[in-house]
Parts: sequence; structure tokens; C-alpha cells
Amino acid sequence: MRKRAETFSTLLSVVLALALTMALAACGSDEPSGGTGPDRTASTPTAPPAASGSAETDREALVALYNANGENWYRSDNWLSDAPLGEWAGVLTNDDGRVTELNLNRNNLLGEIPAELGSLSNLTVLRLENNQLSEIPAELGSLSNLTVLTLFNNDLSEIPAELGSLSNLTGLTLENNQLSEIPAELGSLSNLTVLTLRGNDLSEIPPWLGSLSNLTVLTLRGNNLSGEIPPWLGSLSNLTVLILSYNDLSGEIPPELGSLSNLEWLVLDNNELSGEIPPELGSLSNLTSLGLGSNDLSGEIPAELGSLSNLKALRLSSNDLSGEIPAWLGSLSSLTDLRLTGNYQLSGCVPRSLEDQLTRSNLGDLTYC
Repeated sequence: MRKRAETFSTLLSVVLALALTMALAACGSDEPSGGTGPDRTASTPTAPPAASGSAETDREALVALYNANGENWYRSDNWLSDAPLGEWAGVLTNDDGRVTELNLNRNNLLGEIPAELGSLSNLTVLRLENNQLSEIPAELGSLSNLTVLTLFNNDLSEIPAELGSLSNLTGLTLENNQLSEIPAELGSLSNLTVLTLRGNDLSEIPPWLGSLSNLTVLTLRGNNLSGEIPPWLGSLSNLTVLILSYNDLSGEIPPELGSLSNLEWLVLDNNELSGEIPPELGSLSNLTSLGLGSNDLSGEIPAELGSLSNLKALRLSSNDLSGEIPAWLGSLSSLTDLRLTGNYQLSGCVPRSLEDQLTRSNLGDLTYC
């Protein structure tokens, strides 16, 4: 029988939903609204490699982990006792007593994680978020069965390149640390579907991201990203969420983003983007949230955006947009959030059909007609 000492999810989809919640909901009102975020799950690769070791070696690894600073933990029921590992707080085991999941979220872990943790060869989910960790050992790259690794809200300034060996990894959350660089070896994580890097100190969009062809969720909000948005992002055809807001990105929005046919969230607010809104974005038929506010975008609102029948949130405020407010806005029957204020060259009025439809809006001096 499987043992557990505290209730926590064993489903990979729930863990990834948590990661996305941290990436989107924690951003606050600056992100597009319009319903809940897209539901994200990740498929676990089949035929994982056979695990080595034993329940006893797993116990030794957990003892080493506790000895590192377990006296500071908030939850440590049964740790270092003779109880089965599945009865230790935060530990889940399989029928053979091998550790398969370890959840130490919000448990006051400090400093370094011991290298012995890399011997938990059956581990599939490792949750270390919301602690005060400053270093992750390279030995975690030996966890060949790992599918989910959550490290957000820690004090990490470096990620070991060896994590690029985690070939079965589907979810990796690194937001709200102190990372100024991510090792290029992570470009080998071909099964990765969720990658969140929000709230770090990255200065560029890592070029190796272009090799992560299975990526569905990519968040880089609130870094120090500069330069232009690379056109190769348009080749990540499985993306459903792309968030690059609150950076210093400049130049034009690449029309190649219009090739992301699965995209549901495109959030580019609060950068220094210029030029016109690419009409190619009108091809994003699955888009529900489009955030382009607080940039230097100019020109008219392209008529092609009128094809976005699933759009719930359209944020265009604080740009230099001009021309007439398009009448086709009134045909967007799913639209509940519209932001247009701060575009002082926009003229005309907002379609009256939206007056009762909008639940969130910022229209400034614009009137309904």
C-alpha cells in the first residue's frame, strides 16, 4: 500500500496547474483577465529507465536531507523514525517502499540541498518551492525518472547544467529566484512542456529555448530582458501561453508570432515595443487574452483582430494608437475585458453592445455609441 503522511497531489496535472497559477495569478491585475487561465497538463514520457537502489538507500538519502537543516522545518512528522518512509511528512512511496514524490513546499528549507538526494532513483515529483534554498546540487541531474521539479520562490542564483540530463522532465518552475543566466544544457529537455522563469534577473531571452519544441507554457515576466523579441519564438508551435511582460524589450512585435496557432495567452505588456500591431496576430484563432498595454505601439488597431472570436481580454492602453475605434469590437461576443485608455489619438466611440458585456474596462474619456 502507498503511504503518505500529509495530503498532497499525486497527479502531474495538478502540480503543473500550481506552476501556472504561480506564473499567472501571482502577477496580479497587470495580466489579462477574462476567465481562468488555460488548463495545462503534461504527458509523462513512456518507458522510463529502470530505477536502481533500494528503499534503504532512499531512507539514507532522506536522512541526509533532514540532517542538513531539518531542525528548522515546519513539518517533519516521523522523519528519522522507524516508520515506513511513506509515513514521513511530505513523502509518497510506491508498493515497494521506494520514494516517488517528495513535497517540501513551504517547509523552511535553508541553504543547500545535499547531494544524496540525487540517489532517489524512483523520484518522479520533487517540490521544493517557497523555501530559502540557495544552492541545488548537480547530482539532481541523476534523477532520470523525474517529471516535475518546482523550485520557485527561493534564493537560487545558479542552476546546475546537469539538470539538462533530466530527459523525462515535463515541468520546471524557476520563477522568483535570483537567476541571471540559465545553462544552455537545459535546451536538451525535449519533453519539457512547462517552463516558468518569471521574476529573475535574466537579460536576454535564452536562444536555446528554440529547441524546446514541446513547450506549451513559457513565462519570462519581470526579468531584465532587453533587445527584440526573437522571431524564432514563432516556431514553438505547441505554445499556449507566452508571457514576456514587465521587461525592457524593444523593437517591433515579430509577425512570426501569428504562426502560434495554439496560443491562448499572449502577454507583452509593459515593455518598450514600437511599430504597428502585426495583422498576423489575427490568425491566432484560439487566443483568449491579448495584452499589449504600456508600450510605444502606433498605427491603427488592425482589422484582422476582429477574427479573434474567442478573445476575452484585449489590453491596448497606454500606447500611441490612432485612427477610429473599430466597430468590429462589438462583434467580439466573448470580450469581457477591454483597455483602451491612454491612446490619445484614438477617435470615435466604443460600440454600445459592449456596455453590459464588459466586466472589466478602462476606456478613459471614450464614450459608448
